[in-house]
Amino acid sequence: MLFNSAGFLVFFPIVVLVYFWIPKRCKYLWLLAASYYFYASWNPVYLLLILATTLVSWAGGLLMDRAGRHNKKFRGKKWCLAACVLWNLGVLVFFKYITFIMDSVTQGLALFDVSVSMPVFDVILPVGISFYTFQALGYIFDVYRGDISAEKNFLRYALFLSFFPQLVAGPIERSRNLMRQLREEHYFDWERVKSGLLLMGWGFFQKLVIADRIAVLVTEVYDHYPSYSGLQIGLTTVLFAFQIYCDFGGYSDIAVGAARVLGVALTKNFNSPYYAVSVSEFWRNWHISLTTWFRDYIYIPLGGNRCGKWKKYRNILLTFSLSGLWHGAGWNYVVWGLLNGFYQVVGDLIRPFRTRMQKWLHIRTDCVSYRLLQRGITFGFVDLAWLFFRADNLTTALRMLWQSMTNIGLFTFFDPNNLLGINTMVLSEKDFFVMLLSLVLLMLVDNWKRKRVDIKGILDKQNIWFRWLVYYGLIFTIVIFGVYGPEYDASTFIYFQF
Repeated sequence: MLFNSAGFLVFFPIVVLVYFWIPKRCKYLWLLAASYYFYASWNPVYLLLILATTLVSWAGGLLMDRAGRHNKKFRGKKWCLAACVLWNLGVLVFFKYITFIMDSVTQGLALFDVSVSMPVFDVILPVGISFYTFQALGYIFDVYRGDISAEKNFLRYALFLSFFPQLVAGPIERSRNLMRQLREEHYFDWERVKSGLLLMGWGFFQKLVIADRIAVLVTEVYDHYPSYSGLQIGLTTVLFAFQIYCDFGGYSDIAVGAARVLGVALTKNFNSPYYAVSVSEFWRNWHISLTTWFRDYIYIPLGGNRCGKWKKYRNILLTFSLSGLWHGAGWNYVVWGLLNGFYQVVGDLIRPFRTRMQKWLHIRTDCVSYRLLQRGITFGFVDLAWLFFRADNLTTALRMLWQSMTNIGLFTFFDPNNLLGINTMVLSEKDFFVMLLSLVLLMLVDNWKRKRVDIKGILDKQNIWFRWLVYYGLIFTIVIFGVYGPEYDASTFIYFQF
């Protein structure tokens, strides 16, 4: 079931109405049933997999918790942790990476003129497996370290892993945040519900009006890149940066808003990332729940920045390469991750030189023009990496880069009868301008968020006719300018594949 499907428009109100009507002791059971139904709507067989992951991590948490209380030096605790990690990663590797591993081994051996016949595994990637697997791993790591006590109620823990707003694409919640809230009673609060619905509306706007409109153009150019000039590929890659932001950020806003309606506060997943003045700041504001997961469970255990400069750089590159691999079973994803890590390593290495040059050239760093330059450079580096993320594979990404450098297409791009070359692509001028206006609105809202402007608070202070004008304006904008229909083939959220 998709958030932007007709089924969800029926499913969600029913879940909310029943949730606030039934007694407290039944609320989490109702949410568990609704979450399993939500997940089963894709493929009921997937329920067996998430149920197995739930059972293994729940039982492992109990065993480690009891072992830690009775004997803190009990070696079985480590064996239990290892078993839980191996199970979760084993399932993830089999369903997501087995074909990639087989192909990589075959291609690697072919370099030495060794031909092998690998078995073929025809497996379908379960929706959201990377998200709930990492959520389960975070839980067992926290129990092992003694940060939390193991959850004794299996059904409540099952809800923790399957809570439908964030089940298939995050945010990846920590047990310390979500588990506590699932034990509390949540009453109907109109202001909270209104805030959640407004956030959901903004998420739908990002997804249907911006992301799915851009997807039409991006899909056309990336699928037929030899037919397009370098500037058209560059423009499309810039637009893809906003497509993936509005697609995933839109999903996250819908998820956080839906949970807020139910009284649950999920982790904020994005914080105006394209206003970042460095790649490291970008990653502090992009997919925050995953970034902090890798920081807490991979980067810091490796030693973080406490083990010397060069080991710190090694830890950054390793963490980001694993993050890239988490996103997809392909070398293009690994390169994407390594590029983002490499940017940060180089940025740290040249910081002293950059500081000296600023002093020598008397460059002011406290002015708007300098921050705009920083944001432009940061976006350029991040956007270059996005090309590897979006391309079908590493070979295609490299060919697109070569195409961009050898066939710039300057004159065609600035032809007054072919505005920005869009007439040779698939978006009409009307759709193109709707997209541009929507992007301007997006960046304005992000700027207000960055400055911590309470948009809802300002809206609440207005007269009722103005507030409802804004609400209806948002709804009608989504209905009128949203991208719908099978011809677009852009209804699925990008991060569902991860």
